[in-house]
Amino acid sequence: MMGRYVEPIEDVPCGNIVGLVGVDQFLVKTGTITTYEQAHNMRVMKFSVSPVVRVAVEAKNPADLPKLVEGLKRLAKSDPMVQCIIEESGEHIIAGAGELHLEICLKDLEEDHACIPLKKSDPVVSYRETVSEESDQLCLSKSPNKHNRLFMKARPFPDGLAEDIEKGDVSARQELKTRARYLADKYEWDVTEARKIWCFGPDGSGPNLLIDVTKGVQYLNEIKDSVVAGFQWATKEGALCEENMRAIRFDIHDVTLHADAIHRGGGQIIPTARRVLYACQLTAQPRIMEPVYLVEIQCPEQVVGGIYGVLNRKRGHVFEESQVMGTPMFVVKAYLPVNESFGFTADLRSNTGGQAFPQCVFDHWQILQGDPNDPATRPSQVVNEIRKRKGLKEGIPALDNYLDKL
Repeated sequence: MMGRYVEPIEDVPCGNIVGLVGVDQFLVKTGTITTYEQAHNMRVMKFSVSPVVRVAVEAKNPADLPKLVEGLKRLAKSDPMVQCIIEESGEHIIAGAGELHLEICLKDLEEDHACIPLKKSDPVVSYRETVSEESDQLCLSKSPNKHNRLFMKARPFPDGLAEDIEKGDVSARQELKTRARYLADKYEWDVTEARKIWCFGPDGSGPNLLIDVTKGVQYLNEIKDSVVAGFQWATKEGALCEENMRAIRFDIHDVTLHADAIHRGGGQIIPTARRVLYACQLTAQPRIMEPVYLVEIQCPEQVVGGIYGVLNRKRGHVFEESQVMGTPMFVVKAYLPVNESFGFTADLRSNTGGQAFPQCVFDHWQILQGDPNDPATRPSQVVNEIRKRKGLKEGIPALDNYLDKL
């Protein structure tokens, strides 16, 4: 509640916003307050943007760490859009919709929620990993005890499917036949394959699919949970730089399992599934995807040239330009990579004498052109920067680490 002053009251008529004290200790993000025992929560807000810009924060004085953790919890409750993540390295990450959103969140965190001085990193953009072709070979991985084998391939999604999954048109909770029919009609998938979707990933609902295209494999259902767990793990941390995967379909072609259940437990199958998924990704022309903003700029006609200049410098491209009827104002719509958006507003104002007003909203993910394995390309630089930041070994891991020979 960001009002100027607080007044205690006895009761509130309909249609007003009130603050309730003491409820927040039971909340993680959002909730519904009700007098019924069997009530359901109201639907959570779906945002048209996704948190693609991240900042690492730490307390200037290490003794203030508990206050920082408490402050992050409060921040997560106060803003339904923000994500607060603790990385494996112990970093505290705040993810928001953009530079300005993060700036406001950090100010709130410092002044209202944690009330301690903070050290902040520069804003960093989230990327996604994908593939551009079907795997050029059937990938095999053997389990640590050499008794189980998984054969798989990866291929990219048809255009639009990842967006359908994110919108909820295709989801894990759908009725099986309805989903298969939808995929067959819209994307021309084989109905029998579309019925055999094992799971979505990461987090059980992301835009990657694991599909069983095997024929009559014994004991297959017994290892399903383990393969799914490996799939969730792999899609959350891809092979290139441990970013989320996106728009990849993994097909299980064949599985050879040990007859004795004790030799095909989770400890054998989960790491094997992860390795074979990484091998599939690396053999299917892996690519890096970057987030892109849709920018809408309002300005007078005479400064349109200045806008084009700024956008060209920042890898943006204009796709629509229209005049507002009856006014001298122009509306320019353009796509701008989020990575280039830092300082964009200030740049734009200085080039147009403060007459242009931009609005940015996350729009889509696009593939960064170039092969991440070629050191001269931009994707290769991006991958190396991310790996360095995460403390991983330099360079993309070699395929031999994941691919086994028969």
